[in-house]
Amino acid sequence: MHAIKLYNFPRSGHAHRVELMLSLLQLPTELILVDLAKGAHKQADFLALNPFGQVPVIDDQGVVLADSNAILVYLAQKYGNGHWLPSDPLGAAKVQRWLSVAAGPIAFGPARARLITVFGAPHNAQEAIAYAHSWLKLIDQELGTTPYLAGSAPSIADIAAYSYIAHAPEGNVALDDYANIRAWLARVEALPGFVGMPRTVAGLQKTA
Repeated sequence: MHAIKLYNFPRSGHAHRVELMLSLLQLPTELILVDLAKGAHKQADFLALNPFGQVPVIDDQGVVLADSNAILVYLAQKYGNGHWLPSDPLGAAKVQRWLSVAAGPIAFGPARARLITVFGAPHNAQEAIAYAHSWLKLIDQELGTTPYLAGSAPSIADIAAYSYIAHAPEGNVALDDYANIRAWLARVEALPGFVGMPRTVAGLQKTA
């Protein structure tokens, strides 16, 4: 089977979502490093793949696609054999709800808090941490009634949300108070084919 090219950066949670999905689907993958620290994502050859200048990007035999959540939808529909993305209207809508949460509150909460500590981004840490906790409380409540975000089975909703929540402590966002989230993280990590994102020693990870 052909290998799908994944243009990624190892410490990007957005790129990790796609790497994790490819691994869970057992799809041959060729990882291509895009060195964000050196500005490789702003060079002409990469901008030809994604004019937005962001990782991840996949190239599946000439099908070039950017945006992590869009890629998750593509992979699930093309290779998921009916798993990972429900086809019924309500099931699909439940997954879409969480893709929106991943692109919104998770991006502006735990992901932004981690950007500050890991990458030195000039954001307000207190605001990002407080925002993260306000949403983690809600997510923890939801996971008190269902094992996975969109229902009884894992879906791309879980893959979209996992990376930045699992690495929230790197942004000084503690997960100690969220037992349901911690149990959910363990369920995701127990899925066959799971691959983690490298942990940094930033934030609370310094003492972990």
